[in-house]
Amino acid sequence: MSAFWSAWISVITLAVILGCTWLLFATRKGQKYNETTDKTVGHAFDGIEELDNPLPSWWFKMFVATVIFGLVYLLLYPGLGNFKGLLGWTSQGQWEEEMAYAEQNYAPVFARFAELSVDDLLQPENAEGLRIGQRLFANNCSVCHGVGGVGAYGFPNLTDDDWLYGGHEAAIKTSITNGRNGAMPAWGDVLGEDGIRDMAHFVLSLSNAEHDAESAARAQPQFGALCAACHMPDGTGMHALGAPNLTNGIWLYGGSFEQIAQTLRHGRFGVMPAFNGLLSEDQIHLITAYVKSLSN
Repeated sequence: MSAFWSAWISVITLAVILGCTWLLFATRKGQKYNETTDKTVGHAFDGIEELDNPLPSWWFKMFVATVIFGLVYLLLYPGLGNFKGLLGWTSQGQWEEEMAYAEQNYAPVFARFAELSVDDLLQPENAEGLRIGQRLFANNCSVCHGVGGVGAYGFPNLTDDDWLYGGHEAAIKTSITNGRNGAMPAWGDVLGEDGIRDMAHFVLSLSNAEHDAESAARAQPQFGALCAACHMPDGTGMHALGAPNLTNGIWLYGGSFEQIAQTLRHGRFGVMPAFNGLLSEDQIHLITAYVKSLSN
């Protein structure tokens, strides 16, 4: 923050506090509270009139205490432009202290289970490790994949053993650690509306869903030329590219004719965020084990 804006904020803040304080004392000066007075302020609201009396003593003292509290707070904590406060408190510093406290208390627990392989963590005697992984999943992953990992529109189901990038330990751990960026190019301009319709029917045919056989037959050569490089000639997909399997009836963006046509026409872009800056390796290891358990 520049010196000008720092001074601007400080002056306005202090001026408002001092102005309120002046108003508080100015309206009280020379007046005494009279419980039996008939003098009013001259306003009536639905027959209700306000007596012309100063604030009760307890109320006045609360206002004064509030002003004192505000000034002390601004002296101790940030609030006046660039002034950092006498305590030197920052939200970043508090967060770092809390994270250090959590690391000190919970890191040994995570480390104990990190010594076990994912297969070992799936054993009944290590159920505590999976429960920890479940809580980590709930805090970091469930907003997209659901509490039980069943996914949602555009977010993969982790319980069905169908994996875009592979379901083995290393692949899952890589997805969590580094994230994933998936892209399905748009083919609307290339295929045209007739070509989109035919290709949608061909994609449906790969999973033996209801389709128009003639349209599917027309699109088969184009599938080999345009789509097989990612989805493979037989439509079973490719883990290396995150290209989904089109033959098993499991759809990330819906498997109706209209939804498939929409995907072909406009493409899709999916992002799995990286957690390597948010979670430790031990925490990612426990989440990996929990995710693996969902499809077992």
